[in-house]
Amino acid sequence: MMAIFIACVSSLVLLLLVSRYVFQLLGNARGPPGPLPLPIIGNLLDVACTSRLLHRSLARLAKRHGPLMTLRLGTAVVIVVSSPDAAREVLQTHNLTLAGRVPPDAWQGAGHAANSVFVLPPNHNKWRSLRRVGTENLLSARRLDLLRPVHLLQDAVVSHVSSELAASSVVQVVHVASRAAVDVLWHAMFSCQVDASAYRELHDLARHVGAIGLKPNVSDFFPVLAAADLQGVRRNFARKLGGLYQLIDVQIQRRRRDRRQLAASAPAGGACRNGDLLDAMLDMAEQDEDINNDTVKAFLTDLLLAAIETVPNGVEWAMAELLQNPETMRKLKEELRSVDSVVRETLRLHTLVPFVPNKAAASVQVHGYTIPKGSTVIMNLWGVHHDAKVWPEPDKFIPDRFLGDKEVHFLGVDLEFIPFSGGRRICLGLPLASRMLHVILAILLHRFEWALPMLTEQNGVDMSENIGVTLSMANPLKTIPKPI
Repeated sequence: MMAIFIACVSSLVLLLLVSRYVFQLLGNARGPPGPLPLPIIGNLLDVACTSRLLHRSLARLAKRHGPLMTLRLGTAVVIVVSSPDAAREVLQTHNLTLAGRVPPDAWQGAGHAANSVFVLPPNHNKWRSLRRVGTENLLSARRLDLLRPVHLLQDAVVSHVSSELAASSVVQVVHVASRAAVDVLWHAMFSCQVDASAYRELHDLARHVGAIGLKPNVSDFFPVLAAADLQGVRRNFARKLGGLYQLIDVQIQRRRRDRRQLAASAPAGGACRNGDLLDAMLDMAEQDEDINNDTVKAFLTDLLLAAIETVPNGVEWAMAELLQNPETMRKLKEELRSVDSVVRETLRLHTLVPFVPNKAAASVQVHGYTIPKGSTVIMNLWGVHHDAKVWPEPDKFIPDRFLGDKEVHFLGVDLEFIPFSGGRRICLGLPLASRMLHVILAILLHRFEWALPMLTEQNGVDMSENIGVTLSMANPLKTIPKPI
């Protein structure tokens, strides 16, 4: 009897999947072109066989099918955008409709998606409150000036390079940049320093969370199976994320206790604040019913995940390119003002968040094609940055391309260069990330001479990519610094 029951259920699920596939195929006749999908699995083989890296796979498929392309990944309808013109339609013309998010199923673990500023819909009060508190209390120009990141980063970078040199003859640039970035952000959030053991635990948990969160998952391709969590991805994500939550919750509970004690001892109306981001979050939680302890933990976790991955990987890619272009490095050391062109070219060539998935809240017309309601709209930012029609020799590191008369901005206005995306979903941390990237790279070049180990010099730098929360070097860059 059990075998018959299982066979019936399996047949029913198969029938539902085939029916949904047929209806999607017939109902999306005016959608953008794309490779012919197979029954059940859709275009999963097209994507997987082209490259193990999704951004490269999508870019290669777009060369055959166009900069606005339809894929079916399992039962999910996916529209891929790979050109500045198409990006303008998504990030400007129809941004109100196409700014939703489809979080990976893993992010449902520990209820994170319900509180994450990365995936909450932009029309949600909680999303607006979190964006506002982050901007006003951490990421505005005034708050960044009060934070004095240049002073904090200079001490942190030099200290961490020295510590790594004391333990080894080579230094991993990404470790130095990560420690420095977390030092600054931790101080901004909690008004204290993160010790070495807490940083190691934080770093390990964050890397695991990033890797698990973007792992190919049958639940994302076949949502009807998501409740079963067949690969255990959601459970693993929740377990690692729980470790991050615990680290942050220690700071939250300590601050709540300090606030109660200060309130009890302070005169009526006296201030009981450190003036950091955590205080602002706790103040907001007392006034906004949408913000609770889980929301505070999720928001601070999102910021730390971004800090541990984004800025360090950007610095590492820049140093890898410079060490292979000694003339560019020499000119940069002589005139640090040109660090901006190096940062921009690094973000173009090695786009740290190579693709961004949005969701269509309603059907819209783009370039004569229908983007259907409920579809996932993937902005392939890496593909936009490697469009040969816009960027001559797109695979080469040429910082001088940003030194011409035309000034290209980060802010999502110039759609050929959108490393922090654009529209309503433009990266919340852009002001801090941009400042830290410039400062850390300038300090590394101003305070140290850099060389590659002999074996790397002979064999070349391994520029293989790995994708987690951001695009990183598959094998960390090892360097030999010499203090100046």
